[in-house]
Amino acid sequence: MPRHENKIVTVGDENLTITDVAEVARQGTSVQLADTEELLEQVKAAHNYIEDAVAQNKAIYGVTTGFGGMADTVISSQEAAELQNNLIWFLKSGAGKPLPLADVRAAMLLRMNSHLKGASGIRLKLIKRMATFLNQGVTPHVYEYGSIGASGDLVPLARITGALIGIDDSFTVDFQGQSMPAPQALKKLGLKPLILHPKEGLAMTNGTSVMTGIAALCVHDAQQLLALAMGTHALFVQGLAGTNQSFHPFIHDLKPHSGQKWAAATMLDLLEGSVLSRDERQEQQHFEGENLIQDRYSLRCLPQYLGPIVDGLREIAGQIEVEMNSVTDNPLIDVDNQTTYHCGNFLGQYVGVGMDKLRYYLGLLTKHLDTQIALLVAPEFNNGLPPSLVGNTGRKVNMGLKGLQITGNSLMPLLTFFGNSIADRFPTHAEQFNQNINSQGFASANLTRQTISISHQYMAVALMFAVQGVDQRTYKVAGHYDARECLSPTTEKLYSAVRAVVDKPPSSRRPYIWNDCEQSLDYHIACIATDLAQGGIISQATQEMGLS
Repeated sequence: MPRHENKIVTVGDENLTITDVAEVARQGTSVQLADTEELLEQVKAAHNYIEDAVAQNKAIYGVTTGFGGMADTVISSQEAAELQNNLIWFLKSGAGKPLPLADVRAAMLLRMNSHLKGASGIRLKLIKRMATFLNQGVTPHVYEYGSIGASGDLVPLARITGALIGIDDSFTVDFQGQSMPAPQALKKLGLKPLILHPKEGLAMTNGTSVMTGIAALCVHDAQQLLALAMGTHALFVQGLAGTNQSFHPFIHDLKPHSGQKWAAATMLDLLEGSVLSRDERQEQQHFEGENLIQDRYSLRCLPQYLGPIVDGLREIAGQIEVEMNSVTDNPLIDVDNQTTYHCGNFLGQYVGVGMDKLRYYLGLLTKHLDTQIALLVAPEFNNGLPPSLVGNTGRKVNMGLKGLQITGNSLMPLLTFFGNSIADRFPTHAEQFNQNINSQGFASANLTRQTISISHQYMAVALMFAVQGVDQRTYKVAGHYDARECLSPTTEKLYSAVRAVVDKPPSSRRPYIWNDCEQSLDYHIACIATDLAQGGIISQATQEMGLS
């Protein structure tokens, strides 16, 4: 895992951002607790409140009572700690494959942030231990199934908690790439196992931190995919010899949705200086027999189509950031008024519904790209390019990018299928009918992560078509295949990045794909998709383009 040696994310003083989560989870950025005296005193005061309440045998849910549908069971002060430690055992029931380590790291960061609000009643020592795990590259193993998102992520958070306290060898961790029992990891860190105090097990396992951590990383990736889609569309416009007239501010000032206006303005910027597209902001350049008087819908309506996706993604990002910076366990402690409140902040409905919407938007995003590809390969619609973008048309056995389009078509139904909702499909009978509504936020976030992965594969296909298309348009315009000389300066960065990732430098003599038998397209897909997933060369290019 790469590390940002000089950057530290401080938890507790200001709201965390989605970028903070991505940097800690994926890049190993260090974390530290805010040392604000008032904040730390609030955490200690909430813990002291619970200790005093137990000593006085006050009735507090999950502290001096049983859990859920067994909340009528009275727990004595002598049994209060045992109740919390037993909670970790009966919740140790996950299934499936391990979650990606980055998702678990994101969850620990958000659990720290939640508890530092001082309304949960746990010791500062337990919060600091999560920071130690993050900074030392120690990540509990958590399974991909087991949360319905009602009382938060009970089962996944139990795995994290059991590893943090070293409750048993059956709780395992990844220690800087090596799998080992949690007690062994604690020993390597110079830490001793912990016995949970009253409320601590409940505070650690009640909450939306795992689903929200996954969701934050998905939003981060979706923002990158949107930026990349904009750049890819700009290449498609140039490959198809499209016009920039459809993006004129006059049009979008008359229908001023914010996402639509952003998409139109961005496309104008991306196409600035292109020799391949038609600059018709001032005057139409129509030549009979060459082009339609206006572009087909997938080009002309691009801002109107993408606008709701842009606006929707902004809304989801805002909701996830609120969830990231919230207290999501139950009950909550009001230190100032020395009381507790029973609540439902652990319901991950914002995550479940938000991730359902995000998958839907990703399906729309990639379906639009698929439509552009369909235009690009059809000589009836591509304004003079070879069928299937065949490179060497003098070699009759060449079939061009037919197979590549079929692969794209195989991915597209999956992306639109994953766009179906799951938040509305909850069981109503969970845990003695106590959790009779649930968010499915964890499941929705996991489905979204899978959708992001498929989207990376699809985006690789789209970029390959875009590069081949602009190479061939360059030949029609300039008599050679080096598109760098004809592309807009901004989109040239994306073009060159793709070329670098597949290790095929531009050439004036040949387009990206010349003869079918000279490269393995599946290898190119894998190279590009891996680069996208890792935030590599292509992502850096989108940043230089001002898109992300």
